[in-house]
Amino acid sequence: MSIMLIVFLLVAYLLGSIPNAVWYGKIFFGIDVREHGSGNAGATNVLRTFGNKAGFVVFFLDFVKGYIATKLPEWFSLCDKVDLLNFQMLFTVVAIVGHMLPVFAQFKGGKGIAVLFAGIFAMDYRVALTCLFVFIFIVAVTKFISVGSMIGGCISPFVVGYLYDWKEYGFMAFCAVIGVMVVYTHRKNIKRLLAGNENKFAFSKKGTQ
Repeated sequence: MSIMLIVFLLVAYLLGSIPNAVWYGKIFFGIDVREHGSGNAGATNVLRTFGNKAGFVVFFLDFVKGYIATKLPEWFSLCDKVDLLNFQMLFTVVAIVGHMLPVFAQFKGGKGIAVLFAGIFAMDYRVALTCLFVFIFIVAVTKFISVGSMIGGCISPFVVGYLYDWKEYGFMAFCAVIGVMVVYTHRKNIKRLLAGNENKFAFSKKGTQ
């Protein structure tokens, strides 16, 4: 592994480590979002704690950092075109790790859904948009963001398989693992769903002011 690759992987981790949810809450509300709601430093908890506008802003910022991290191998010619997808998957994973274990926020971050979505979008926007459509549909029907996230993640390998004629095994395997991880990181949500006390998404929620 070249020094340059190691340096850029570190950059991807640091990008992922930018704790947008934590900084947004502290700057605009004087509150650490990790001390409220689910305790996660992610867009969903920001939305529940501070309202829809704050949640969408944090999601966008997390998307941007994930997109940039995934595009680093392409923008800086870190690999051959034939290996680009594999490198992008690696950089996406590193950025997600940064988001979940951020060096800038005591290694206590979020679940990485926005970063994951950005990474897949950077690799193939068709996969990302299909999963996004399913996510929106599920949330609209169930009112549970967690359910939409889990289903959206779990269908991703099948979307890749369909779009690539079931031949892009690496990308399919990546999405399959990601789908399992998305469900795993939502295990507390699953418990709340089974207990009947999972928070529902309310479009009119204004949040803490």
